[in-house]
This record gives sequence, structure tokens and C-alpha cells, in this order.
Amino acid sequence: MRTARWSAGHPWRAIVGWFLFVVLCLGAGLTIGGNAATTEDFRVGEAGRAEAMAAEGGLGQKPVERVLISGRAGALDLTAADVAARDVTERMRALPEVESVAGPVRSADGTALRVDITLKGPELDGKKHVDPLHAQTAEVQKAHPGLLVEETGSPSISKGVGELRSSDLARTEAIALPVTLITLLLVFGSIALAVVPLLLALSSIAASIGLSMLASHAFPDAGVGTNVILLIGLAVGVDYTLFYLKREREERARSGGGLTSQAVVELAAATSGRAVVLSGIAVAVSSATLYLADDVIFSSIATGAIIVSLVAVASSLTILPALLVKLGVRAERRAARKAARHGAKAARRPRNGGGRITAVLLRLTSTHPAVALGVAVTGLLLLTAPLLSMNLTDMGRETHPRDIPAMRTYDRLNAAFPELKSMHQVVVHAEPGRTAEAAAALHDLADRVKDDPRLTGTADLRASADGRVQLLELPVPHHVSEPEARTSLHDLRAEHIPAVLGPLDGVETAVTGDVARYADYPEHQKDKLPLIIGALLLVTFVVTARAFRSVVLGLVGVVLNLLSAGASLGLLVLVFQHTWAEGLLDFTSTGSIGSRVPLFLFVILFGLSMDYQVFVLSRIREAVLDGVPTRRAVLDGIGRSAGVVTSAAFVMVTVFASFVGLHIMEMKQMGFALAVAVLLDAVVIRILVLPALLLMLGDRTWWPSRTARRTRPAAAANPAKVG
Repeated sequence: MRTARWSAGHPWRAIVGWFLFVVLCLGAGLTIGGNAATTEDFRVGEAGRAEAMAAEGGLGQKPVERVLISGRAGALDLTAADVAARDVTERMRALPEVESVAGPVRSADGTALRVDITLKGPELDGKKHVDPLHAQTAEVQKAHPGLLVEETGSPSISKGVGELRSSDLARTEAIALPVTLITLLLVFGSIALAVVPLLLALSSIAASIGLSMLASHAFPDAGVGTNVILLIGLAVGVDYTLFYLKREREERARSGGGLTSQAVVELAAATSGRAVVLSGIAVAVSSATLYLADDVIFSSIATGAIIVSLVAVASSLTILPALLVKLGVRAERRAARKAARHGAKAARRPRNGGGRITAVLLRLTSTHPAVALGVAVTGLLLLTAPLLSMNLTDMGRETHPRDIPAMRTYDRLNAAFPELKSMHQVVVHAEPGRTAEAAAALHDLADRVKDDPRLTGTADLRASADGRVQLLELPVPHHVSEPEARTSLHDLRAEHIPAVLGPLDGVETAVTGDVARYADYPEHQKDKLPLIIGALLLVTFVVTARAFRSVVLGLVGVVLNLLSAGASLGLLVLVFQHTWAEGLLDFTSTGSIGSRVPLFLFVILFGLSMDYQVFVLSRIREAVLDGVPTRRAVLDGIGRSAGVVTSAAFVMVTVFASFVGLHIMEMKQMGFALAVAVLLDAVVIRILVLPALLLMLGDRTWWPSRTARRTRPAAAANPAKVG
């Protein structure tokens, strides 16, 4: 680790260089700015193909806001409502953000009136321009106090979701940071050493945010990149520093004051420093498999995770050794002054082990490895069993929390106008000369389905200027998650459209709309899941086998990761697809798991679990290469690393568990699954399954390589470097 040795030898240069790097990264990102994903980047499946066809004809989806006018108590005063609607129309038409305002529409039961406002620009940009509309709606409400005048729509809901997510994340940070600091204080018993991991994690996050803004020009940001950087950055940043610090303290205590701070840090770099680099590479490579999803959201997640893990590794090789040297010099001076006053005392030896519980579990595992392995694996498989009933769906708009005011208005709007709950959009692209036939066929389609109870309202047919692209909109009085909406989409695609448009040559047809988007996205993820899991298994095997020169350990790593991921997903299904935990975790079950959650969990967990795997196996292999028998090396290596693994896991679990308190369902599910997965990985996998398996394998663990004795790094054997 030449970089770490240079940093240890030139601490002030390394410290200044690191903070200069952070400032340059953040400054460059803020100066150049990020590149947000556009509507085109989100298109997948048939729905995405239909949206592209509609956009080509100038019929792309526009951001639409709706002002709902209803009575405060009882019946609606229609005269007063008409006056208010005219007021809304005049005010909205005067705004530069507004493209058009439709005429007022009265609900079928006469209890409400609505005014639809179409904003300028693409659909995704609506949330950026909705504030002036909110202001005018508020003015209308003031002018008509006897009525209830409210506004909702995709832009309002998107803006509300973003604001709620930001406030939630701020709250989780306010919880996670103090808990992390307290944990580190308990581990090190030193304020200075406890602050160092947080300082490095936060500076790595800052640099990563700047770099991610630059990277977004190659991989557009879907709005989740910063969230991923915060989530992963705090976890791995603290973990990598924790591994390094613990090893530095061990080497310092082992040397009994016979080595300088620089020599001790170089020893830590040669051991734990190598493990940190391997872990960071594993997280980055595992995260890169998300690019195979061919989805802008997962590309953003991959980019953020790769950048922050590599930046965290860079911090562990530059500023961390430098800080440890400076802190070590201070500690040596204090020790020298104390010794001069009170006389020298024997150096304290490093405390091995992870506590009484770990010692008991390891003792039981070493005595009966087959029994321990059987019990642990059986338990994990039982936890995995609910995975067989997992129901993957996209999280529709109706699943957003009602803490968002626009969602409460959305409910009242849908009650008065059920035809607005969702829609089908049939898009037809016809060759020249076929446009009249295509239009006639779409009229026939509208007539064919007009009596379908799953559809309601008036069908709307629009065409491009040249008539080649035509769009038929069919209102669906059901939320996208309801069976009626899904079955109507299936029948539309499988029966009605082939019967009406199938006989026409030179006509391309596809269906989009709320229901199609909801149905196509999970199918897209299911199609990609086997490819990505296969790539993950291959990456895990190759990285582990290459790092430890053992095919057996490569296979062990694959099996252990599958066990922890499967068990955590099974628990996720058990908790979130049912209602028994709703009160405990403050959520309303949708009876499903967000379609992005399993893929995100598999990839991030496989990467993060390599932290513990590499760290623990490095300690074991280090002992074996020093000539320690495999059985003793396994027990000593796991026993010595158990404390730091437990501490690191506690930090990770705290960070991830804080996401369970979020209001957004998918983020809540992701936080829960990751917290459970890390807990299972650190306790069950690393303390029971891994040692039991390695004890049973014995020297076969290292096949096909042959272990050999070695000497400790040169720094340890160079007593000339003494203070």
C-alpha cells in the first residue's frame, strides 16, 4: 500500500491534499451542475414504446394540475362554484407557466367542480413550475371562503413527495449521526478517534456528491443518486475507517511502544488497508451490475454507489493514515509525560474477541460445527420461505402517504371523479395513406369497449398534425393496483386491439398510460433479475477467489450471500405483504413489495457483505500464512474480528434502520431489508455459519492454493523505527 505509506510519511501533505480534493470535487460539481434524467430516460417496455410514439407526434404526456371546488358542508352551491371556477380560469391563464386551461367539469353527483390546467414543458418538469399555481389557488380560496378550493395533480404530488423525502432524510441523519458517534465512542473510548470515522465519511460523501454531478452527464440522475450516496457513504465510510482504526490500535498495543506511529500505521495499511481496498472494489463491481437493468433509476443507484465506495477507499489510503500518525504522535507524547510522572507501566495488550455472547457462540460452533451449521442454515431457509409468495408491483401514486396535502385532495378528487383514477392510452403510428383507416379503427375500438364496466367516461381521440400518430385515451375508474385495472389492460392488449387494429397493414400499435406503466415496469425488472443475479454471483465468486486464491472460498462467499439475501427478503415479505406489523412500523400494507427493492437489496447487500467477508477472511488467511493451523486460525481470526464486525454492523444497521421511519413505502422497505440483512450477515453468517463451514472444510478451505509460512511486514520487524 504505497499510497498509505506515503500518507503516513507525509501527514500534513496528505491531509491538505484530501481536503483540497473534496473542495475541488464539490466545487466542480456545483459549477458544472448535474444532468437530471428526462422523461425519455424512464421509458421501459411496451408503455415506453407507446410514449415514444406519442411524443414523436407531439402527443406526449403533459403535466396537468386540477383545481377541485367543493362545498365545505353538505351540497355544493353551483352558482358560487361557477364564479370560483371562472376566477381560477382567469388567474391560471394569466400565468406564463400555463399552456391551457380547460372548461369547468361538474361531477356526476353534482358535489364538485374541477378545472384542469395543463402546464408548459415536459411531464417531469411540472413540479418545478407548480408553485405559482398553488399561490393562485390560495388566492381563490381566500376570495371564496364559503367553498373548499384545492389543487392536486402529478406536479403537486411529485413536489410533495420530494419535500417529504427531504425532510425524512434530514430526520434520519439527525438520528443516525449521534448514534454512530456514541457507538464509536464506546468502541474507542476517545473523542478524537470517534470523530475521525465520521469526518472521513462526511467528507467522502461531499466529494462523491460533486463527482456524481459530473458523472450524471454520462449517466443521467433519476433523483436518487444523492440518497444512495448518503445511505452507502455513511455506512462504508465508517466501516472502512473502523477496520483500519481497530487494526492500528492492535498493532500499537502489540508493539508495546516499540514502534513509531508511522510504523504502526504502515502495518495497519499492509493488513486492514488491503482488506479495505478489496471491500471497496467489491462494492463498486457489485454495484456496476445494476447497469444491466437498463433502467435510469438503477443506473443512478449504481453510479452513486460506485463513486462513494471508491472515494471512501481513497480516504482510507490518504487522509486516514495521515490522521492516525498525527493522533499517534500526540498519544505518544501524553504517554511519555505520564510515564515520566508515574513511572512506566506495561503496555496494554489488545483485547481479542467480540464479547461474551460471541465467545459462547464460537465455543459451541467449534465443539459441534455440523450441528451449528445445520441449525443456522435451517433457520435462514425458514426465513427465506415467504420469498416464494412475493408479489412484486410498482408502487402506484395511491400508495404515497397522506401526509402530503396534495394526496388528501387527490383522494377527494377521485371520489368525485372516479374516471380520473387511471387511464389507458392506445397509440397508433400509421404509414401515409393509412391514417383514415387507423382513425376509423380507433373509433371502433372505443365503441367496442364503451360498455365494459371496468372502463368509464368519454373516450378522447387526438391526432398529430399530419395524422400519422393518433392517441385514444380510455378512462379507468380504478387505481392501477386494482385487479379491474390490470385485467382491462390485459384484455385491451390481448383481445380488443388485435381484433380491431390487427388486420391493418402499415400500422404500429402500443398501449401506455397509468395502468400500463404500473404493469410493465415490474415485468421489466423480473426479466432483468436473473441476468443481474447471475452477474452478481459471478462477481462475488471471482473477487473472493482471486483475493484469497481459493475456489472453495469463492463458492462459500456465493452461498453465504445468497443465504443472507434470501432470509432478509423473506422477512421483508413476511412483514410488508401482510398487516400484522403495520402499527409497529407505521405503514399501510399494499400487499406487495416494490419492484425495485429485491434488485437493489441483492446488489447492495452483496457488495456490503464483502466488507465483513474480506475483513474476516483476511484475518484468517493472515494467520494461516504465519503457520497457524487452519482450525486455530479460523477461531482466532473470527474471534479477534468479531468486535469490530459487530461495531461496524451496529453502525450500518442504525443507518439503514433509520430509513424504516420514512414515509415513502419503497424507501421504508429498502431500509428494513438492508438493516435485517446486515444484522443476519454479521451475527448468524459470520459467527455461526462461516466458522462452522470453515472448521468442517479444514485445509480444503484453501484449495487449490497451498498456504505457506511468511514473516510479518517489514515495519514490524524493524525495531530501529522506535520512538
